Amino acid sequence: MALYDSILLAGGNGMLAYAIKQTLTARGHKFAAIDIDTHDLTNESDVSRAFAEHRPALVINCAAYTNVDKCEEEPAAANAVNGALVGHLAKACRAAGAALVHYSTDYVFNGRVGHPWRTTDAVEPLSAYGRSKLLGEQLLQEHAPPRWIIARTQWLYGPHGKNFVETILGAARAGKPLKVVDDQVGSPTYTFDLAEATLNVLDHDGHGVWHLSNSGQTSWFGFTQQIMQEFGVAPASLGPSTSAEWKQMRPQAAHRPAWSVFDLSPYEKLTGTAMPSWQEGLAKYRRV
Repeated sequence: MALYDSILLAGGNGMLAYAIKQTLTARGHKFAAIDIDTHDLTNESDVSRAFAEHRPALVINCAAYTNVDKCEEEPAAANAVNGALVGHLAKACRAAGAALVHYSTDYVFNGRVGHPWRTTDAVEPLSAYGRSKLLGEQLLQEHAPPRWIIARTQWLYGPHGKNFVETILGAARAGKPLKVVDDQVGSPTYTFDLAEATLNVLDHDGHGVWHLSNSGQTSWFGFTQQIMQEFGVAPASLGPSTSAEWKQMRPQAAHRPAWSVFDLSPYEKLTGTAMPSWQEGLAKYRRV
């Protein structure tokens, strides 16, 4: 990344951005970070102002509307942040000759295949959130800058943000009984592992769409069991449930993909390194 002497981090106050900022700093890179408190990037005028102020050679976009269920209620807002904003950044990057990294999601898929998802597999989002993220992917490629990366990821958690691990730990420590979905399978991904992988793709001149997550697979129930073991916490009770049971309790909840495991072999081939397992990621998170 020596060529990128000016890096702009959009959505710089969020959980993923925190890990990216720490990782950039550890690697000796300087950057500027902006967020909604100073720049509303859903407005092209604010995007233009950000580019005039910072003149980036590389933009890393972490800005996102991530409340999956709320997206069902506010699809226009989701499309503005997860879709239109990405298009604005892509056009600005193209005009400036800057590179763009953008994060997308497993929710662009329908969750119904028998193999780890490849970047070439057909997309079919089943939720407003998934559709808004796919819109962002499409607008980025429609207005593609000279170099761009779409990094699809999933089941993200890390410090400095609300996440599944802390929610589960809080409930368990409060003595609440836990029932957790056991028929949705994916790869819990630690933000710092994702940040490292992102910079590794950049370092190795990666381009286009990439699937980046921790390796291995589990269900939300299996992830919960590992969280309890890793942190030495015992809930009042812990049992599995189904997606159908969850939907009965929360009928307005968005559809979650049943299968979200990624094919990580392109990343491993490009970088010569394997992604850490999801268990390793959780162990690192405990030590933060």
